Amino acid sequence: MALNNTCDARLVQQETAVGAGVQILLLALLGSAIGMGPAGWLTGLAFAIASWAVLSRALHRSQLRSFGPANRVTLGRATLVGGVTALVADSFESAPPMALLVGLTAVALILDGVDGKVARRTGTTSALGARFDMEVDAFLILVLSVYVSMSLGPWVLLIGGMRYVFVAAARFLPWLNAPLPPSTARKAVAAVQGVFLLVAGADLLPWVANAAVVALALGLLVWSFGRDVLWLWRTSRVRRAAFRPPARGGERTGGSLRYEHSY
Repeated sequence: MALNNTCDARLVQQETAVGAGVQILLLALLGSAIGMGPAGWLTGLAFAIASWAVLSRALHRSQLRSFGPANRVTLGRATLVGGVTALVADSFESAPPMALLVGLTAVALILDGVDGKVARRTGTTSALGARFDMEVDAFLILVLSVYVSMSLGPWVLLIGGMRYVFVAAARFLPWLNAPLPPSTARKAVAAVQGVFLLVAGADLLPWVANAAVVALALGLLVWSFGRDVLWLWRTSRVRRAAFRPPARGGERTGGSLRYEHSY
């Protein structure tokens, strides 16, 4: 049994190594096609190495016996995101081929709705898979925000940075780590962020229209995060009130115990 588990772990780790290799191959293709500069190469290679290292460590800790078809789809999306990241880094030196940037981003966004369905249909859903999917989404939004901010201004970075600020805040405010209830609105808002940023980045609309599209995306994101943070705060107060030990002998009002709950 131990030997089988060791073989399974090696096979899983081999898949992450293959993913890193495919990422480097994509960078080589992009480099030969557009003459990508040092910034694009270095950023793309850094993304490949970092994503491989983080994913390998997460797989080792999760002890998954199979990588699974859904994670393979997400790994493919991560490869595309690495290509987009390299193109955006290279855009600081020269304008990237818009068709290539839009094409890679569009495929990555479309596949975002595939890996979850594959996981559910194959019965391979896992906490690691959900986290992997979420991190790839978040990083793509961050990269697109950086690209669009070069034409619309640094305020666009709020879209890409909001989740990372939330994660950082959760280290100091543990109540932010509580699970949230499922929400169709939250999923819809998350989905449109990439689409709106891609529309603005493609520069098909006038500057004012692009700014309005991105401002709408930011407004929806602020509303979604604000609603969730408010829900988590209220829930934490209710939880603290429910588990607060009563005063000695009870706190009496009108002959009965009084319990206060904050909503």
